[in-house]
Amino acid sequence: MSRRRHRHVISIDIEIALVGLAAMLEPATLLGSVLALVAGERPLRTGVWFYVGSLIATLSVGVLAAFVLGSAAASHTSTPKTWVSVLTIVAGAGLLAYALALLLRPLDRNRTRALTARMKKVASAPAPVILAAGAVLANPGVFMLIAAKGISQLNPGTAQYVLDWTLFTLVALLPLEAALLMLLIAPRFTEPVLGSARGLIERHGQQIMAVVLLGLAASLLRDGIAGVTG
Repeated sequence: MSRRRHRHVISIDIEIALVGLAAMLEPATLLGSVLALVAGERPLRTGVWFYVGSLIATLSVGVLAAFVLGSAAASHTSTPKTWVSVLTIVAGAGLLAYALALLLRPLDRNRTRALTARMKKVASAPAPVILAAGAVLANPGVFMLIAAKGISQLNPGTAQYVLDWTLFTLVALLPLEAALLMLLIAPRFTEPVLGSARGLIERHGQQIMAVVLLGLAASLLRDGIAGVTG
């Protein structure tokens, strides 16, 4: 592998890691996950079904991408395909705009109250409803598209694609996984910690997310522009 090609692969790996971090810290997803654990009387039950829903939804997208997209975005040279570079620039510009909007947008208390009320209903609902809520509210959303592109650029086989996607999924859902593990091991300690985490997310989640998005946007724009001009 040439040095330039090696740098390109490392750049893609960094991009995928940043996408996973951004998906993990997305404020609405984080808050929804925390509320799933603190809004009901049986947080472990609610959290497990919520997690299973998000896990199934995210893994399903990855398996579909492995067969539909595969290695279509991979380049056999040190220069990415033109359409991939253009798509990377568009994604970077979109995330940059979103990051700036998060920094400038005031905290929407009404939206937070609406999500809290919704999750209280979900927490007391039957398991299939909680499962569906997890699939809708706790999946990585648009970050899955960026991750799918990045993994495809690494020229994986189907099995490798599924493995890489599984790792991305586990990273994206890490806060919920950690919270469930803590609830299982030390519920009395974990419940007040989750309450504090909820307040932190409500107050500073947008700013934290914006910083991560700025780093991801910068990485995407750099790689996309380098691919177009290289």
